[in-house]
Amino acid sequence: MKPAIASTDAVWMLIDVQTRLCDVMPPEAMANVIKNIQRLIQGAQLLNIPLWVTEQYPEKLGDTLPELQTLLPDYTPRIPKLAFSAWHESAFQESSVSVAPQVVLFGLETHICVLQTAQDALAAGKQVFVVEDAVISRTEANRNNAIARMRSAGCIITNTESMLFEPMQGATHAQFKAVSALIR
Repeated sequence: MKPAIASTDAVWMLIDVQTRLCDVMPPEAMANVIKNIQRLIQGAQLLNIPLWVTEQYPEKLGDTLPELQTLLPDYTPRIPKLAFSAWHESAFQESSVSVAPQVVLFGLETHICVLQTAQDALAAGKQVFVVEDAVISRTEANRNNAIARMRSAGCIITNTESMLFEPMQGATHAQFKAVSALIR
């Protein structure tokens, strides 16, 4: 069995954090999720971990939130999609990043796009991490149900700080101080 420790040999996926979707989420919870996603985006860059962004039907649901877009490097792949699971998008499957043994998921909605992407990544043999404090659904019951389903299916349910610190494996990592500053 693979160890349940996140590494830099991963791809991180920001799933569907779009303007019109975010508008219908519980405001206080959404604010906390955005804050954690901002930390994850910055951490991925500091740790040189590939980050992919998906947008569900952007013509209807809008673009990725501006406060997240400003943190994304220009080279960040942004994938529009109609399927709920991001896993089946050809751009992702045709990328060399798709061979990464670990997939880290955060975004929305937990019980639809995050869940289906997690299930498909597991079926493809990936070790899947779901960042619990960086996913959201319109209702807490749907979010909790999805987290339970993903845990039961074999996903590793984790949190923002763990995802930022595990790949470094210690305070001697070159980016330790910069990553530590993200959580202050």
